[in-house]
Amino acid sequence: MTIVRLASETPLESIGAGRRAARQVLLGPETGSTFHTRRFVMEPGGGMPNHTNSVEHQQYVLRGAARVGIGDEVHDIHAGMVVHIPAGVPHWYRVDGTEPFEFLCMVPAGDDEVELLGTDIPTD
Repeated sequence: MTIVRLASETPLESIGAGRRAARQVLLGPETGSTFHTRRFVMEPGGGMPNHTNSVEHQQYVLRGAARVGIGDEVHDIHAGMVVHIPAGVPHWYRVDGTEPFEFLCMVPAGDDEVELLGTDIPTD
């Protein structure tokens, strides 16, 4: 199936577990594809608490910067960087800067079980 549309035609929805964080499913199940493309936006002071996903993530940072914990490592990432998070590995995001942190996230199609490992955004 071919899909061509403006990204702005897809709603940006708040992420309940996050703080000042939203997700937009740009290409999802309607494509019949083996992967989905999502866009995340986290405002300054926002982020996501430590959690795991049952599927791997491949991310491309569009703008801004954030501190990201992946397993036992902490990384400062910014626009132009790519990130791979294996399935089942705990990870979190924290936006300390003054501009929004925005990235594309590609995941395999199918169910993604998310397990929250806490409700606070780590300080490191």
